[in-house]
Amino acid sequence: MTMAQQDTDVMRALRGLEHSDASVRLRAAMAVGTAPDPRFVGTLVERCATEPDFQVRELLTWALTRHAASATVPELVAALGSERAQARSQALHTLSKVGDRQAWPAITRALMTDADDEVARSAWRAAVVLVPEGEEPELAEVLATQLGRGGRETQLSLSRALVALGEVIVPALRAAAEDPAPHVSLHARATERLLRDPDAGFEFAIEEAKRIVALGTDFQEE
Repeated sequence: MTMAQQDTDVMRALRGLEHSDASVRLRAAMAVGTAPDPRFVGTLVERCATEPDFQVRELLTWALTRHAASATVPELVAALGSERAQARSQALHTLSKVGDRQAWPAITRALMTDADDEVARSAWRAAVVLVPEGEEPELAEVLATQLGRGGRETQLSLSRALVALGEVIVPALRAAAEDPAPHVSLHARATERLLRDPDAGFEFAIEEAKRIVALGTDFQEE
């Protein structure tokens, strides 16, 4: 294939990513991921910030993971400073899939406590994947500040992130279990229940936490 033909294919794929038809954008993202080209990276990251279709966004992330981390990580990290919540959340989601720990310094407390639930949830997942060995206790303390936040899906996301860190989360959970706010205390207790019994469902863990509080059972004995 000549250089001119390659450039034509690149331009065609880039136009496809902006097509009004989601199925066309889906095929374009698939094509970009199948034949990675560094010239695509900036456009892929920009498109992640505005793409309305979930399936297309997932393929955009997949396409980015097919490119070299040295090309994608700087662009994704830059997107974390965007005022657009979707840009931040999708960049975090993609960084968690790329898995390059050089991005760890960019996963800030501000992102993990972002006012937008989707951004915060993506930051929790990315942090658990990228945290350097030995820094898990500090991460657990930051995540524990978000216990009791949001609805069921947000709380479940946080519990899963915490449980993925393992036993290091226990001190932070037990401190949060003494919080005077019932929604914080129950979430902390339910999360430790999930740590002890990964097969327990979240709803069951919450109900167990309520039962323990009602009976006055000491948290540390559970």
